Amino acid sequence: MRQNITLREVGLRDGLQIHPTFMQTHDKLAWIAAEAASGMPEIEVTSYVPPKLIPQFSDAGPVTEGALRIAGLTVSALIPNLRGAQRGIELGVHKLNYVMSVSHTHNMKNVRRSPQESVADFRDIVALIRSQPDQGRPVICGGLSTALGCSYEGRVAVSQVVKYAVQLVEAGAQELVVADTVGYADPEQVRAVFKAVLAEVGSVPVAAHFHDTRGLGLANVCAALDCGITMFDASLAGLGGCPFAPGASGNVVMEDLCFMLDAMGYDTGVDLQKLVAVRALLSQALPDLSMQGALARAGLPRGYVVAAERQAA
Repeated sequence: MRQNITLREVGLRDGLQIHPTFMQTHDKLAWIAAEAASGMPEIEVTSYVPPKLIPQFSDAGPVTEGALRIAGLTVSALIPNLRGAQRGIELGVHKLNYVMSVSHTHNMKNVRRSPQESVADFRDIVALIRSQPDQGRPVICGGLSTALGCSYEGRVAVSQVVKYAVQLVEAGAQELVVADTVGYADPEQVRAVFKAVLAEVGSVPVAAHFHDTRGLGLANVCAALDCGITMFDASLAGLGGCPFAPGASGNVVMEDLCFMLDAMGYDTGVDLQKLVAVRALLSQALPDLSMQGALARAGLPRGYVVAAERQAA
């Protein structure tokens, strides 16, 4: 039996948040529908932040509502605070991804509060979610940004990552995401951080979110796999970056990640050719968008047989 890997597309949020040209709502929904049809199980479709801060998410409501009409797709959204959680609950989103930074400086710039204040806010969000009826109650995920390095503070202590991971789990996080927001990590560091976190959070699922700023994104995925991580964020065409993290280029390219995992025999449930075809929608909707990706450039190797067919044979 092939091991299952669970992927989450974050390009619509992480990828678009710093792009200056607004992507029309119907184009976002076409992207979501096409990627869901390729087999992508979860898509982070937007962020519930004030439009004056990030105009790209001024259509968060209709984008969420449209995505929720796609059968079988887990629709998630990023939230920075309690108000964002309230908005997500009103819209009926499946999963709320709360973000805080391990780095004090980055957290102050990103959400204007200390990490400890963010933990307190998370407790209030969990209380709000638990007050909702069981039917339709969203999953709450705790995200730790700058967990493997910060553009302002440099290297981040493993003990700090573990400290906030434990606090989020104790507060009620049902999942965790450990993020290399600025692409500082190397495989050895990834192993150290994820092993330390996994040793302390018990059975709570932990996902990895890597950026490819220095070309080590896929190598870091392999290191996380070695630790037993089976949940990963990535972005179509490698879109992404943080407005409060200078030099933080895009996420790991989703197409390249899916190809690597398939070549290694893992089961992502994603059709590689259908996934690559979604890129055409992006280039049409945003001609000024810079897209990355080795698989899209080179294509599948001659005679390549996908993992499912190799196993069946």
